[in-house]
Amino acid sequence: MQQVIVTGVGNGIGAAVARKCVAQGVTVIGCDIDGPAIERLAQEFPRNTFFGEVVDVGDLGALRRFFGRCTERFDSLDGLVNNAGLYHGKSVYKYSDDEIDRIIAVNLTALIHLSKDFAAHVQQTGKSAAIVNLTSVAGEVGSSDALYGSTKAAVIGLTKSNAMNFAPHLRVNAVSPALIRETANYHRIPQYRLEEYQRQETLKEPILPEGVADVVMFLLSDASRHLTGKIVPVDNGAYPR
Repeated sequence: MQQVIVTGVGNGIGAAVARKCVAQGVTVIGCDIDGPAIERLAQEFPRNTFFGEVVDVGDLGALRRFFGRCTERFDSLDGLVNNAGLYHGKSVYKYSDDEIDRIIAVNLTALIHLSKDFAAHVQQTGKSAAIVNLTSVAGEVGSSDALYGSTKAAVIGLTKSNAMNFAPHLRVNAVSPALIRETANYHRIPQYRLEEYQRQETLKEPILPEGVADVVMFLLSDASRHLTGKIVPVDNGAYPR
């Protein structure tokens, strides 16, 4: 039985990953700031297949305590999906100092600390494991929300650097979605940006969280055993790069 940690598990891509993991016999240890969402998700699964906790990943102390409980519950951890993130969809000029610190803490600092702690634990066990980070096309081509785009660009750099630093025991890759429907972020995207995304897509079937989760599952699996340090787009062919 494998065990995978998923942050931001309550909704959207995180919940879709959890469902696919449990369906494939993988135990999920998930966290989210949205307690009711975790409770709803937990009701979908058989007992002892999903363990959800209310955790603010932007609180470093809370994040470390969560990871400590993960290692106490399971000696072996096979995967980490760094999915939690914040997107406000506004001009950088409109951010307060506290908002800037908060977004950096959730979108980047949490990944740095959780990834290194996960890697240290895996290396102690001598097993192999995989980390999958969620970045964004905004981190590759820029964004009208410069703070979001810059943190997601940093996730790309972190992915490539950690892939070198954590080898050979861990593979580290990232998924870079474009316009994903049925997520909290979708409803915050300005209309002109939605139209731009849709205009650039060469494939027209709407991308749903389940489609992104399929790619995450591939990167967690042994089928991607020769991939590390890669950024895999899920974008319907938009923004050729």
